[in-house]
Amino acid sequence: MKINPNGFREYDARWIFEKDIDIEGITCLGKGLGTQIINHTNKNNPRVIVGHDYRSYSEKIKEALSQGLISTGCQVEDVGLSLSPMVYFAQFNLISDAIAMVTASHNENGWTGVKMGIKKGLTHAPEEMSELKDITLKNKFKNGKGSIKKIKNFKNIYIQDLIKKNKINKKIKAVVACGNGTAGVFAPEILKGIGCEVIELDCELDWSFPKYNPNPEDLEMLHAIAKAVKDNGADIGFGFDGDGDRCGVIDNQGNEIYSDKIGLLIARNLSKTYKNSKFVVDVKSTGLFENDKELVANNCKTIYWKTGHSHIKRKVNNEKALAGFEKSGHFFFNKPLGYGYDDGINSSIQVCHLLNNQSKKMSEIIKELPLTYQSPTMAPYCKDEEKYEVVKKMIDEILKLKNSGAKINNQTITEVLTVNGIRFSLEDGSWGLIRASSNKPSLVVVTESTSSDKSKKDIFKFIDNLLQKTGKIGEYDQKI
Repeated sequence: MKINPNGFREYDARWIFEKDIDIEGITCLGKGLGTQIINHTNKNNPRVIVGHDYRSYSEKIKEALSQGLISTGCQVEDVGLSLSPMVYFAQFNLISDAIAMVTASHNENGWTGVKMGIKKGLTHAPEEMSELKDITLKNKFKNGKGSIKKIKNFKNIYIQDLIKKNKINKKIKAVVACGNGTAGVFAPEILKGIGCEVIELDCELDWSFPKYNPNPEDLEMLHAIAKAVKDNGADIGFGFDGDGDRCGVIDNQGNEIYSDKIGLLIARNLSKTYKNSKFVVDVKSTGLFENDKELVANNCKTIYWKTGHSHIKRKVNNEKALAGFEKSGHFFFNKPLGYGYDDGINSSIQVCHLLNNQSKKMSEIIKELPLTYQSPTMAPYCKDEEKYEVVKKMIDEILKLKNSGAKINNQTITEVLTVNGIRFSLEDGSWGLIRASSNKPSLVVVTESTSSDKSKKDIFKFIDNLLQKTGKIGEYDQKI
């Protein structure tokens, strides 16, 4: 049996199959998860929803995971080929005790993983992952007699739930890009169902991902959507990741709108109806939330928090925030708008509502926000066992610079946030971020300038120079 302990990450479990985990290891993980669910629910036969994405090996992995769950006494209910949000929805709709979704999201082929949750609408956070790791690696398993049953046609229940609540009046022409990932089975049908005219782009299921990885932060995917929007005279372009919990947006002119700015537009829209609300955003998100005139006028507060769908979900839940937004495209709508979990298709629907309620094009709506220059998320390789130490060194270095009054790009550092890596802000509101990736052996670097594209690049050069001096980083996945 093989399980690499590093696969238990902050909030997702991810491995390269069969290099880091084999099929017996997957069953072992199921035993660990089943034991954990029984411990938390105090039930001998808790009901667990399972689903899988469209990778060639995902169904086999789900079956092995299910065998482990059953051996502890869990009653497994299999909803079949799924998006992560469909499995989250199933926990509410079928009133189950826990969920386990087999997916590696947008990671390259060869990767596998499991998104899991016990409390409704939430997925494992670091505490639960640490507990699961301990149970699994030390074989502290419960023995029981479980069962498995297939839930047929649950896909249609999920699809109809989104359609019936979200009909629009305006005929919005939308490019729907799925990168040949699982969202191809869901997104076109749902957006057509609410009233959009849909142009499908790479919606056929193909687990080899022949064109690009389904990742709405990937420039290759965004460029393909932009071309399709312009070629078809579309009003909007949507890009979905491999398991459908994230969404990227391209405007009618073919320009990418980073998801944090889409989040700000949605927050502004919601703040008119829901005054005195809280919003949660991740540390990769634009600095515009902080002093946005419309949010301030409606007495709304924004909290910057740790990047990661599990972290933001929990913060939204704990703060009773109305919504949460991540730059990576995870959006979370809490009551009364949703159940608190992230659903990329629901996010695209909220953008359609934004267009439906205004007589402006997306390119005009985005111009209502102050102009800033944002980098994409850039990930230089850094070993899992070294990345947190490198980030700690960066925190020390930048705090020294702040305390000495040193300047970056001719500006002093005015504020430092260390809730997740280090985010340093400059006098004009520009900022840079260095943090460790939660699910891959890499760091994460993001910059934003309020003044120019050159300034954005200069802040990146400053960060890159600091990182290169450590001798611990490799190639970037993409660079500005």
